[in-house]
Amino acid sequence: MKTEPRQGARSEGQVGQDQVAGVGVRAQVIGGAGLDVDFTLESPQGVLLVSESRKADGVHTVEPTEAGDYKLCFDNSFSTISEKLVFFELIFDSLQDDEEVEGWAEAVEPEEMLDVKMEDIKESIETMKTRLERSIQMLTLLRAFEARDRNLQEGNLERVNFWSAVNVAVLLLVAVLQVCTLKRFFQDKRPVPT
Repeated sequence: MKTEPRQGARSEGQVGQDQVAGVGVRAQVIGGAGLDVDFTLESPQGVLLVSESRKADGVHTVEPTEAGDYKLCFDNSFSTISEKLVFFELIFDSLQDDEEVEGWAEAVEPEEMLDVKMEDIKESIETMKTRLERSIQMLTLLRAFEARDRNLQEGNLERVNFWSAVNVAVLLLVAVLQVCTLKRFFQDKRPVPT
């Protein structure tokens, strides 16, 4: 992956047709004013595959039709004052090599000697692996939601503390002014005869 530091962050990745069955992109703005950015995804030939404007989050799945560098761009150029914090995750659904799946099966005893068929075990293991990968992805997404909520709460806390301090200062000023005004009412300004 290459990353270019710019206002609109851009990331490119090499994808081969024989390696990847699908590419998923999950993105969420977790900090900054407005919590929205523009999002685009382009093919290696420059064809626009996905384009969204001012979204807080999104999930997209694309099946790569050609090998090369796919361009992913988060653009914040419409907001010249505030910067944004974006969480994004690239999920590659890869095609598994038969050698990789079958490699561990050579070390076990022949199928006739086993009570449970090897195919059932392989299927169960693959199902568990897929479910664990999805669970990890969902937990990562939930962490991003938590980070966004925490940033929002910290911003609200700062505003509440500031305005509370302003209210306390005004309250103290009014109290001092009232005491001074009451003292002035009860002061005797007549000259004392001697």
